[in-house]
Amino acid sequence: MPKWDAYKAEARSRGALALELYVVHSTPAGDPAAVKDALPDHLAYQAEMEARGALAFAGPLSDETGDEMQGMGLIVYRAASFAAARALAEADPMHKTGARSFTLRKWLVNEGSLTLSVGLSGRTVGLS
Repeated sequence: MPKWDAYKAEARSRGALALELYVVHSTPAGDPAAVKDALPDHLAYQAEMEARGALAFAGPLSDETGDEMQGMGLIVYRAASFAAARALAEADPMHKTGARSFTLRKWLVNEGSLTLSVGLSGRTVGLS
């Protein structure tokens, strides 16, 4: 397996976006009530990270069947380094209180698309 930075450079050289982000997989650490109790502070933290430009995407995950919500979440940060991303994840009230544990990975975004629709007179914004 190649080293991460070598792979990123190779991806850029072939014309890929090679945007490095950080993905947090957040999993309940035990008591479901602890997740529920931490939720308001977690959501406030997410709003703060979004306002600072550090939060790219975040939201809950279903179980493997797609039928149930089990308190897991996925968070994608913009950060200057792996250590900075870890600090963001550790400061999240879900993790800080022990309601959830997390794993952190680098994510290299190479392909895909987003559609942004801006209605000027109606002042509407849509994303898909």
